[in-house]
Amino acid sequence: MILLMFGFFLGLQEVAPSADTIARVRYDTLVNAPDTTLLTVNRILIIGNKRTRDQIISRELSLKTGDTIRSNKLAETILWDQRKIYNLRLFNVVTIRSLQITPNVIDLLVDVQERWYTWPAPIFELSDRNFTEWWQNYNHDLGRVNFGLRLDQFNVRGRNETLRLVAQFGFSQRFELSYSIPYLDKRQKQGLILNFDYSNPKNIAALTEDHKLVFVRGSQPLRISTGAQVSYTYRKSFFETHVLSLGFRSSEVTDTILKKNPNYFNGKSLTQRYGILSYTFRSEHRDVVMYPLKGYQFSASIQRNGFGFEGNVSQWVVNLTYAYHLALKRNYYFSNFTAAYISDPTNQPYTLYGAMGYQRQILRGYDIYVIEGPKFFVNKTTFKKKIFSRVWRYENMPLEQFRHLPFAVYLKSFVDFGYTENYDYYQERPALLNNRLSNTFLAGYGGGLDVVAPYDVVFRFEYAFTKEGVSGFFFNIKKEF
Repeated sequence: MILLMFGFFLGLQEVAPSADTIARVRYDTLVNAPDTTLLTVNRILIIGNKRTRDQIISRELSLKTGDTIRSNKLAETILWDQRKIYNLRLFNVVTIRSLQITPNVIDLLVDVQERWYTWPAPIFELSDRNFTEWWQNYNHDLGRVNFGLRLDQFNVRGRNETLRLVAQFGFSQRFELSYSIPYLDKRQKQGLILNFDYSNPKNIAALTEDHKLVFVRGSQPLRISTGAQVSYTYRKSFFETHVLSLGFRSSEVTDTILKKNPNYFNGKSLTQRYGILSYTFRSEHRDVVMYPLKGYQFSASIQRNGFGFEGNVSQWVVNLTYAYHLALKRNYYFSNFTAAYISDPTNQPYTLYGAMGYQRQILRGYDIYVIEGPKFFVNKTTFKKKIFSRVWRYENMPLEQFRHLPFAVYLKSFVDFGYTENYDYYQERPALLNNRLSNTFLAGYGGGLDVVAPYDVVFRFEYAFTKEGVSGFFFNIKKEF
């Protein structure tokens, strides 16, 4: 009510209540008959794309000029095309309508509203994995904050290319340059990604004790690390993508780090250099990737670290993930995520340790812990209900890209469980205390709120309990999986 009152004075206009917040709009078509009349697509008209090239949008369309489709299949086909175009993350709103020319001929009208593509932003962020880790493990120390400048230029040349420049200082210094070209060929199936990064932090995580990262500070850089990678992408269909990557990483640390952790690099060496070769397959069938409510996603990757000529790095890593999302009745939703990690051989330097506790592979309730091991699996289940969903238009905003203001709130409960097989290095050194949460079944459960805001920003407020009887409040700014 308060927001609506402010909206009256600020020029906010509420869009139809049935509209969802992020492209889950109702399908609105002039042809949606239950019969099987054969329809022919006469023309495809694209409007609203001031910068984005037509072919980037038409690439996502299942129907082309001259194609035929049964009228009872049209609504579902167009709905999926709307989702695919929205998942490009180039548009705030995507609407596709069919226009009836004759009883058997239609035009398709694709109407998009572009986003803001240039994001120069100051960096002021925590160096830790999440807010709770910073608050509880490191006593909300402001000295652990990173600052600098990040520039994200999306949709370069109107071809959905992305340029990223990062100059980060503070607790962890880092410099990064990347450029993504999703479409190299006329058929728009092949792409290229180039990455380069350099870091020379004066503060680094040198080891793990009691499943918590232990940082070492110095007056001079403690580690100098350089990495480069080139990736070839092949998107054979709308939903499947293959990625083949070749890279190289070189790191050097001071003897201060080796004194703290002799296993930081293998053989007590001050340097580590190795090549990286990886292959990843992704099958994406979710409605809105940034906050999915329907569909599924599967990914599998295999990575080889070290080719035998650089030194003593030798490792195979396999990652598997599967996410499933189901829309129930009355705005209830169910989702499940499973991940498995396998590394071989198990004897590795600290820098190549695998760990439960990063990205999507975090058990809720164990957010402050890093549980390392050569093998682990995670299963996460969420049951939620949408309790609020509105879209406002701020017509007084001079920049059209910021006039669309979606907002949604979901009340949820969750249950997570997982298991990590411990490294022999820790088993043989119980003084490091990294045995408490390894080689044992872990479980966390609780409830919370998800707040979905403009530009796919997700705020997660969660209160969780663990099997060990520990509980706490956790806050994150990203989707759960």
